Amino acid sequence: MPRANEGLGLAAISYVAVDYLRYVSPSWHGRLQPALWAVLALAAACRAPFYRHWPLELRAATPFLASLVFMLSALLCEALSVRFVTAVLGLDWHTSSPPLPDSGQWLLLFLNEKLPQVVVDVLRAHIIGLHHFLMLFVMLAFSVVFNSVKAPGLGLAARYMFTMAIGRLLRAVTFVSTILPSVRPWCAEVRFPVPYHPHPWVQKYYMPYASNSDAIRKLIQTDMPYATIGEYPGEYRPNWGRMNFLIDILRPTVSEGSSWYQLLKKAGGGCNDLLYSGHMLVAVLTAMAWTEAYGGWTSALTWILVLHSAQREIRERHHYTVDCIVAIYVGILLWRMTGFIWSAKDATKTKRLAKLDEVQSRLIHAAKDSDIDEIRDLLKEVERAGQERRGSSQWAIWLFAGTTITVSLIMVLLAFTLTSDG
Repeated sequence: MPRANEGLGLAAISYVAVDYLRYVSPSWHGRLQPALWAVLALAAACRAPFYRHWPLELRAATPFLASLVFMLSALLCEALSVRFVTAVLGLDWHTSSPPLPDSGQWLLLFLNEKLPQVVVDVLRAHIIGLHHFLMLFVMLAFSVVFNSVKAPGLGLAARYMFTMAIGRLLRAVTFVSTILPSVRPWCAEVRFPVPYHPHPWVQKYYMPYASNSDAIRKLIQTDMPYATIGEYPGEYRPNWGRMNFLIDILRPTVSEGSSWYQLLKKAGGGCNDLLYSGHMLVAVLTAMAWTEAYGGWTSALTWILVLHSAQREIRERHHYTVDCIVAIYVGILLWRMTGFIWSAKDATKTKRLAKLDEVQSRLIHAAKDSDIDEIRDLLKEVERAGQERRGSSQWAIWLFAGTTITVSLIMVLLAFTLTSDG
């Protein structure tokens, strides 16, 4: 899609550069970041009243809200799954299980020895993080008011959230299926006050066969659990009423209180290896959105930042190399599959061609009869096929526009504030 200007790319680079000043010059960061936020917010607010595609945005509001609900539901399922894979094996397993061998980590350590120090310092630098990729997408979606991206912006956001939800659900299914040890063995004990002993399921189906090769061979032959379960402490089971089914999933402890809701509110990143990387999924989806909707040199720069972020995930041992590689190709494939929600391709041309094909025989017949009026009417039908339909009254559109602008600016300012520290 041809871009009206390069303003979006410059704004994105400015945002990332100004935010990096927190490590270089905190005083300048404190001055420039609020100023940049104010300029971006005022520019969007001033431009919005002259935006011509509010009817399109209104029609996109329903899939946007549906995608938002779907994404929040997927994140809830993911939070439950993260807690489960951490709690089910107990802290003793986490502290005693060594990380898996990772050739990607070995390669980065080798490069640290061979590359010039300035290059290593750039690779280690915290140039971009999860909150940056999220805010870069917000800027991309808002740029519809400047005609930098194809409308509707809510349609683009709906596709982003829907794809994110699918990716999060697939991720939860993947890391729950086979539990892998963390790259940071101390993480679980520091962040999760779960029991030290394994869950009764693990006591019966895993622990007796975890390290004894003869026991594993016999289990394969019998295909039934046969070993005697060892002695373990009992499980704490609070009364959660209708939510008691969550007790075996979350494994609460006395120190965490008696509320399942309060326990979930504390949920964060897991301490197992969560295949694949959620951070990288966000980064890849943002890069895919930029590539399709905006293109140009800033999209290439976004992909460079994705790769920089990936090597930092591996270097700082937040993920294994396989987690980042899988996240990259899963994100690319998922984005390719959800083009039915929003696409940068010009749909009006397709609609006109389809209508032209529909009236082709009538148009030929009118031409043979030299019926100019019929030809004119048929061509008007073709033209109208590619125009935006206005199904709502003007006051409803303006009410929706005002509400959207106000709510969006409030949400963006809150997002800027809440993610300012990374």
